[in-house]
Amino acid sequence: MNEHEHLHEHEQDDCCIHHKSTPHSDKIKSNLVARLNRIEGQIRGIRGMIEKDVYCDDILNQIAAVHSALNAVGKMLLEGHMKSCVVDRIQQGDHDVIDELLKTMNKLMK
Repeated sequence: MNEHEHLHEHEQDDCCIHHKSTPHSDKIKSNLVARLNRIEGQIRGIRGMIEKDVYCDDILNQIAAVHSALNAVGKMLLEGHMKSCVVDRIQQGDHDVIDELLKTMNKLMK
């Protein structure tokens, strides 16, 4: 195997390079899934509140809670992404990841 083939094989194993997937640990994955399941439940609860003509302020407070919960999930993913994928890509000389990250952060902060 020549050096180029070895580099290509190595790149395919690295986080976020070509296939753009991130292997999360089972603990992190189960934490994220549990949080998302709770958020799903909150959203179903909001729908039920609307169907039952619950007071608007109470519904808005639940919407704020969903936003907060989604932001917490986003922060967890962002932290993991920066500590693994972004660092790995920068170490490999791929500085385009910075622009990609800034674009994503701008979307998160809208």
